[in-house]
Amino acid sequence: MPATVEVAANVTPELVQAFARLVPQLSPSNPPPAEAELAELVASSATTLFVARTDDGTIAGTLTLCTFRIPTGMRAWIEDVVVDDAARGQGLGKALTQAAVDEAARRGARTVDLTSRPSREAANRLYRSLGFERRDTNVYRYGL
Repeated sequence: MPATVEVAANVTPELVQAFARLVPQLSPSNPPPAEAELAELVASSATTLFVARTDDGTIAGTLTLCTFRIPTGMRAWIEDVVVDDAARGQGLGKALTQAAVDEAARRGARTVDLTSRPSREAANRLYRSLGFERRDTNVYRYGL
């Protein structure tokens, strides 16, 4: 049965608990967002927070879609995709990503960008299978 994907419209204790469980699986060096930070994320017009639920209704994956206008058009960027270790291989990552691509198109974006560490082999295979193409670009980061 395919995953159920929905947009998080408000912050609930269930959502806070899901992030407490999922964020360490994505990035052990970053703490999970607090309730207030999740509320800011959910309320922002620049971000859409998608959650994927397993058959029993448990939140087992999340994805954040960022959309914003720049002089050359509407941009869309997928960030912080994570599926619970226990639910991997069930199509949740695919369902989350497709929902984000559909929403980006609805908002007028012509492309959707994302990055994924090379060590995340399954995620990279998923993105390629959905039609994402690796770009020949440099990504720079400035630490603050």
